Amino acid sequence: MTAEGIKTQPTKVKLKATGTMTSQVNYRAALNTLWASLMLEELVRMGVKHICIAPGSRSTPLTLAAVANSKLTIHTHFDERGLGFLALGIAKASQEPVAVVVTSGTAVANLLPAVAEAGLTGEKLVLLTSDRPVDLIQCGANQAIVQHGIFSQHVTAFHDIPSPTLDISPAWLLSTIDEAMQLQQRQGRAIHFNCHYPEPLYGDDVDFSEYLAPVSEWKGDELPYVLHQQALAPHIAIDKRQWQSLTQRKGVVIVGRLAPEELGQVTLLAEKLGWPLLLDPQAGGSSAWAGFDVWLQNASCQAFLQQADTVIQFGARIVSKRLLQFIATSTIDNYWLIDPRAGRLDSTHRRSSRIQAPIAEWATYALHLTESSLQAGWAKSLQVASERYFEMLGEYSDQLTELSLAANLGAWLPDKTELFLGNSLIIRLLDMVGKLPSTATFTNRGASGIDGLIATIAGVNKARQAPVVGLLGDTSLLYDLNSLALLRDVSQPVVIIVTNNDGGGIFDLLPVPDLQRDELYRMPHGLEFSHAAAMFGLAYHCPESLPQAEEQCLYALTQPKTTIIEIKTPAGEAGEMIKALFGMVKNAALL
Repeated sequence: MTAEGIKTQPTKVKLKATGTMTSQVNYRAALNTLWASLMLEELVRMGVKHICIAPGSRSTPLTLAAVANSKLTIHTHFDERGLGFLALGIAKASQEPVAVVVTSGTAVANLLPAVAEAGLTGEKLVLLTSDRPVDLIQCGANQAIVQHGIFSQHVTAFHDIPSPTLDISPAWLLSTIDEAMQLQQRQGRAIHFNCHYPEPLYGDDVDFSEYLAPVSEWKGDELPYVLHQQALAPHIAIDKRQWQSLTQRKGVVIVGRLAPEELGQVTLLAEKLGWPLLLDPQAGGSSAWAGFDVWLQNASCQAFLQQADTVIQFGARIVSKRLLQFIATSTIDNYWLIDPRAGRLDSTHRRSSRIQAPIAEWATYALHLTESSLQAGWAKSLQVASERYFEMLGEYSDQLTELSLAANLGAWLPDKTELFLGNSLIIRLLDMVGKLPSTATFTNRGASGIDGLIATIAGVNKARQAPVVGLLGDTSLLYDLNSLALLRDVSQPVVIIVTNNDGGGIFDLLPVPDLQRDELYRMPHGLEFSHAAAMFGLAYHCPESLPQAEEQCLYALTQPKTTIIEIKTPAGEAGEMIKALFGMVKNAALL
C-alpha cells in the first residue's frame, strides 16, 4: 500500500541528476511534485481534510499534488484575500486545520488579514505558499518578493522549505511537517511553510523509489512519520471548598465567544448558581438579562449590578463596552476567566484566575460541585429591568429600520438556522436590542475587521452544511464583493442580510469630528446591491416593510441557493435612534 499521489513506479526517465539536459529538466519538475505530495500526504495524516487553492503557476507542484490526493476536499477562489477567509471559515466551523495554497508574490501578502484574524482567535490554517528559488529573490526577477517570515508573529510556526533536492532526505521533510503541526495542535493559529520551487514546474513522472527508501515503512501505513504524543492533560480540577465558598457570593456569569453546542452547559451552571447570565451575541443564544449594553446606562441598574463581588466569564472578545466597563471598574473580589486558548484574554487587566480549559467540560464539572446558593436569585430585579427595557423598545418595532431588524430577527429564524454576525454597527445593534436564538453563531471578532466576511460565511457554509444567515453592513459587503462568487453554488440556503445606510454608520456613534464625518469617516458610496446579485447569479430582495423582510427571509431559507436581502435605511437614522434610546433608558424607572 502506498500513500496516494506519491509516484514510485519507474518510467523511461532515469533518476540521476546527471545525464542529458532533458532528463535533468524532467527530474527537477518531478522532484518538485514529489516534495509537494509528501507534504500534503503528511498534512492529511495530521488531520487536514480541506485545502483551498488560488490559481498560479509557481504553486503547480502543490496544486497537482492536491488533485492527486483523493482524501482532500478542494476549494478554489481567484482572490487570495478571499481564499484566506474561506479557509478561516472552514476552520472556524469544523474546528480542524485547513490548508491554503497560493502562488508567489503579492498573492502571499493577501493572506495576511485572515492570518491575523486566526492569530487572535486560534483557527488552524496551514499556509503553503510558493516561492521563487533563493537565487531569484531581490534581483529583479518577476513576481518575486521577500516571503521569508512575512506573517511575523501572527503565525505559530514558520519553515522556509528549500528547493527540492535529493541531498535532503524525505524524512527531514516529513518530520518538519510533524513538528509544526504538533505545535499547532497545542497552540492553534496558522503555521506557514514557504516552498521554493525552481522551474520547470511541469514534467513527466520519475522513479523515486531509491530516494524514498528511508520512508518506506511510512509509505506502507496511514500514520504520521513522527508521532508526537502529549501526556494527557490532568482531569479538570476545581478546589471543592474554594468553589463552594465562591458560589455563596453574589456572582455574575458572563459569556463571550463560544463554540457551537457549548452554551447549554454554561446555562445550566448559571441556573443552578442562581446568578444573572449576561450573554454576548457570539455566545449562541440569549437570556432573561438581554439588552444589558443599554440598560447598564441606567444609573439604578448600574448600581444594582455593582453589588456583585464575583464574576465567572466563559470565552472572551466581549462586544459590549458597558459590560467591559463593569468588569474594569467594579469592586469584584473574584474574577475567573475560562477559555481553551492560551494567553491573556482580559483587556481590562484585572487580577484574576485565568483557567485554560474546554468550556463545556469545565462547566459540567463545576455543575457537579455546585450546591444551592444563599445568593441564588439575587439579581432578579435586573430581569425585570430587562423586561421593561424591551417593552420600551416596542415603539421602535413598527417601521423597517436597522434597530427593528436587530430586535426582531431572532424570532424569525427557523430551528437549525445558523448565524454569522458581521462587525461594526450590526453586531452592536444585536447586542443592544436583539434576542438571538440558541444556535451555532460565528463571527470574526479577533481583529474585528470588515474584510473577508462573505468569504468566511462561505467557509462556514461549506463546513457546516446547514442553512446560514449572515448579517453585515454595506461597506463590509463592498469590501468583499469578489467573494460572492463563492456563494453561487451552495447546497444549503444562504441568506445575506445587508443593512445599507450609505457608508460607515458606526461612526455616528463615535466622537469623530462633525465637519469631516461624511468625507473622511462615513464615506457615502451611493450604491445598492441588486446589480451585484445579478452579476453573480444570486437571488435578491429589497423589502419595504418589516413584515415583508420577515417573509422574504423565511422564503429564502427554504431555497437551496444564496439570497441577498438589502435593508435600505437613511444615512444617520440608526445613530439618531440609538442616541434617543440611550437618553430614554438613562432616566427610566427600570427597577
